[in-house]
Amino acid sequence: MKVVHYSEVPGEDAGEETSGVTIRWVISAEDGAPNYYMRVFEITPGGHTPLHRHAWEHEIYILDGEAELVSEEGSSRVGPGTAIFIPGEELHQIRNPGESLLRLICTIPKT
Repeated sequence: MKVVHYSEVPGEDAGEETSGVTIRWVISAEDGAPNYYMRVFEITPGGHTPLHRHAWEHEIYILDGEAELVSEEGSSRVGPGTAIFIPGEELHQIRNPGESLLRLICTIPKT
């Protein structure tokens, strides 16, 4: 069993197609997780993930801040306590339009 506060897991830059995004792999293959991984994202005001698509699904839960969800159908804003399911192959992006840190949990299957 692994028990850890997310802040004890080192954050890393989420990549060149992002802006102001830190990712913490709180549960991963390194922990022996065979099927799903859990990540905590921190997105600074004005920051965003890439606009992208891939084969695997996402399950997301907004912890703090305001998120703008961008898809081919447009965009919508959500706040803390919101659960989001993004199916595989759906174009998506998460932006922080607010004035405070956006923090969310995102789980993905092992790919």
